[in-house]
Formats: sequence, C-alpha cells, structure tokens
Amino acid sequence: QVQLAESGGGLVQAGGSLRLSCAASGRTFSSYAMGWFRQAPGKERKFVAAIRWSGGATYYADSVKGRFTISRDNAKNTVYLQMNSLKFEDTAVYYCAAGTPTIVVITAQYDYWGQGTQVTVSS
Repeated sequence: QVQLAESGGGLVQAGGSLRLSCAASGRTFSSYAMGWFRQAPGKERKFVAAIRWSGGATYYADSVKGRFTISRDNAKNTVYLQMNSLKFEDTAVYYCAAGTPTIVVITAQYDYWGQGTQVTVSS
C-alpha cells in the first residue's frame, strides 16, 4: 500500500515563501512520477508541478513557472515543492500524487494521493 504524507502548509503573507514536503512509502518509486496539484474552494483540482523519479525531469504549470521549484530526495523518498513569491491566488489545498502518467498534468493518471495540506496566502 502506497502512502503519501504532505506537510509544510500554512499561512504566509503575499511575497513570502513556503516549502511543502511529500513523504512517500510503501514501494519503490523509481518508475513513478510525483506531482503536486492544488484545489481552491469551489474549483477543480489543477496541476502545479511534477517530477519524474528516474531522471528528474520537471514540469510546471505556467502560473507557477519561475516561482515554484519541485525537487526530490531519493534517499528519503521525499518530494519537495519550494514556493517563492507567493500570491493570494496560490491559496489552495495542495495535494501530492504518485503514478505513472503519460501526461503529467492529468489528475486521472495518478494512482495515489495524499490528504492535502492547506496553503493560505494573505494579501
């Protein structure tokens, strides 16, 4: 059974930074991609960033390019999302996901999801 546990969310002022962590357990992830998605109240869950566990290729939504960075620590089976220059519109619940997606932006292509962590950016 794969388990994903997010942490690092919180309240931050606009322009500030947060780092989210996603600790993965239950299997080896060498063939997986890890993604971050977010969901604001009343809106669909949307892709934020993803990283291929093998090779480390990264992908970003246009709205976060240049501000967010996804990375991984193979030894710890942990994926991070460094979020800088946060904006009010970044406010959402952030979810970590794991799977073998052909297209990393599609939520349905991920097999496992964490419980989510709230990020609130005050303007």
